[in-house]
Amino acid sequence: MLHAQPRPQVSAGLRGQSRARPLCTFLFFPYNRCMARETEIKLKIDDPRSFLRALKKLGAKVVAPRSHELNLIFDTPDGGLAKHGQLLRIRTETPAVRGKNSFKPSSRSLLTFKSPPDQLAMGPAAVRADRRHKVREEIELALTDPASLQKIFEGLGLKGWFRYEKYRTAYRFPARFKWAKGLVIDFDETPIGTFVELEGPGPAIDQAARELGYNSGDYVLKNYLVLYLDDCRRRNLQPSHMLFPASK
Repeated sequence: MLHAQPRPQVSAGLRGQSRARPLCTFLFFPYNRCMARETEIKLKIDDPRSFLRALKKLGAKVVAPRSHELNLIFDTPDGGLAKHGQLLRIRTETPAVRGKNSFKPSSRSLLTFKSPPDQLAMGPAAVRADRRHKVREEIELALTDPASLQKIFEGLGLKGWFRYEKYRTAYRFPARFKWAKGLVIDFDETPIGTFVELEGPGPAIDQAARELGYNSGDYVLKNYLVLYLDDCRRRNLQPSHMLFPASK
């Protein structure tokens, strides 16, 4: 039911640019996120078309076509994981096929656990050394039977209490930008607006933000749950799940 993500082989054509993946996932899904430590920031994108034009002008290319992500977050009844900055999530990714097409794309499911650095067990929240970026340890496994795992979690007292969805397209800068090695640009279309996640080495994140017309004052370190709750407060709405209207 649980399968550790295999270490990808780097092909000659991609060496120095991105890690290769098994064909089915490399074509349809974001790059392999098996790294032990995740460093990222978000940017709020007020003009998505203008942002995509800026990406194109810089030579950024799609490395994972647009896919739909449905996420379910689990926690203890008293919110014990969230209190310690931890996240336990089952995500289902499905390639987004535009227009009428008889082809039914295959999905994959992932189990992800995130925690503050050097804190993979319950305990006092770790002090974050890098305060400009969001840094967390990440463990990710491929699932063959997410429904059964959800039942196991529920049997252990965990509850899948928050669902959120988005469409994601992943980009990379061209190889001529040596500073951008290891950087991924995730373009996220969400029910509360468009965001971009810059993930990779801290200096590469900062340089990419500058190239795109942003600075550290624009960085968003909140997760989508907190952003959703903020949006509900602004609009005087009762929080529920962060879903597109047709999914509710």
